[in-house]
Amino acid sequence: MTDLPSYPGGGNPEPNPGGQGGARPPWAQGPYPGGDQPFPSFTDGPPPRPPVPQTVLNAVKLMYVGAGLSLVGLILALSTTSNIRHAYRKALPHASAHTITQDVHAVQVAIVVEAIIEIGLWLWMAWKNRAGANWARILSTVFFGISTLSILVSISQPTAVLNKLLTLLSWLVGLAIIVLLWRKESSAYFRPAKAW
Repeated sequence: MTDLPSYPGGGNPEPNPGGQGGARPPWAQGPYPGGDQPFPSFTDGPPPRPPVPQTVLNAVKLMYVGAGLSLVGLILALSTTSNIRHAYRKALPHASAHTITQDVHAVQVAIVVEAIIEIGLWLWMAWKNRAGANWARILSTVFFGISTLSILVSISQPTAVLNKLLTLLSWLVGLAIIVLLWRKESSAYFRPAKAW
């Protein structure tokens, strides 16, 4: 039989009797040297984004104006059906009335679809830019660049003066939006969430 080692006073020592004094073994120490400091908590998530700056709010309002202008343009385009029919008769003097009617209807459908897409893009960009999506600000800038190219083509074509004025007004609205979105106050709002 093996004898157990003897200690002064007899018996076996407790590792830390009564929780007082004595060195704690490594497995009983906390995660940080010198104590049981808790691990940092990551359950709260990133801090909230600051309030929407006035520059972004104004840009969003102008986007709603742009959607309204697109709706007005749709109404004007549909109200000129007689002009479209007259243009077809002039370009195709030997075409039947049925053929011309079909062509006019096809043009009207294309006008409606284009206007719906344009209005949808205005509203989509308004919602996403207000939410602080930086990709939406960049995409809005790309859309404005495309609009700038298309306005140069449309103004050079023989269209009604009212249509040209409406197109120019829409472009000016887009220009104001881009200026507002890239102001210093707006750029601070569009920073990634991890930066807050």
